[in-house]
Amino acid sequence: MPRILRFLCLALSLMLILSLPFLIPSGAMVDSAQASLLEETDDLYDEWEDDDGSSSLLERLLLPSARAESSFEPLPMDFSGGRLPIYESFSLDGYQDDSITLKLETIDSDNVMWRIARVKISDPSQLRTGLAGSPGSKRVALISSMARKNNAIIAINANYMANDPAKTSFEYRMGEKIRAKLNKTKDLLITDENGDLHVFVKSSKDEVKAFTDSGHTIVNAFTFGPALIKDGSLLELDSNYSYNPNGKEPRMAIGQTGPLEYVLVLAEGRTADSEGVTHQKLAEFMMELGCLQAFNLDGGNSATMVFNEGYYQHKTEGNERAQSDMIYFATLAGAAQ
Repeated sequence: MPRILRFLCLALSLMLILSLPFLIPSGAMVDSAQASLLEETDDLYDEWEDDDGSSSLLERLLLPSARAESSFEPLPMDFSGGRLPIYESFSLDGYQDDSITLKLETIDSDNVMWRIARVKISDPSQLRTGLAGSPGSKRVALISSMARKNNAIIAINANYMANDPAKTSFEYRMGEKIRAKLNKTKDLLITDENGDLHVFVKSSKDEVKAFTDSGHTIVNAFTFGPALIKDGSLLELDSNYSYNPNGKEPRMAIGQTGPLEYVLVLAEGRTADSEGVTHQKLAEFMMELGCLQAFNLDGGNSATMVFNEGYYQHKTEGNERAQSDMIYFATLAGAAQ
């Protein structure tokens, strides 16, 4: 049957079903007949599914509410924390509610303990940053304390921007400019209004200008690096980059795998069970995880991953390093604090 005829048949069938309560007296249509009609309609509907199994054009246009997800009010783009987590939604290996899904995984390979967190959110406002003090201050705090204060589902360290406040760097947090000095020797990570990650090798001035001229908003910006993956391509890393690029160190990275989908990776190091990794090994691992963009954050003793008010790594509060800033994900489904 031609597609247009199938479309018309399905549309007419749906209209008929919706009008039956008004056209037929109550009880006049027996259950078996009603079920048969619904089954025939489902068969027609299935024929209209796209070949790749995605939602059909008819579904998207005529029945938008049939598959609609629950909607929530976005979080304000400021330094207020997230909504309270729904504690029964936590499990040993993640968290899930109607606005966020978190899956945790540990991989022990070649004397490296990899801690992986895959995060999917429903709104860009759930990707957030938190500070130990006011923007631009030298104040520091534990990532675990900041995570608790901001109701983080999961939190990681960022780039410890207060470690050298006089350094040349380009730093934004939650839309607020902290410093705006592009560093020609360091790479840059920017998150935008859509929750997308953008990496800029050597903080290219022309690329950053083109980015802002295109109408994008800088929500967060981190000068650190190196950038590991850009637009799906593994980058050629600078062997002379800062942060001991060829040494096996604890490392922290963030990547994006799709719209509002991210992966956080901590390679543990300096322990009997895990020796750490080089920048190159970290980049290759992020590529294996399917990252389209990926960026190295502060490592060494700064590398910290906090989940459900505890550590998702071999770390204790006694040896956690106090830092100035963190990246975290929050729920929209919980109650306001």
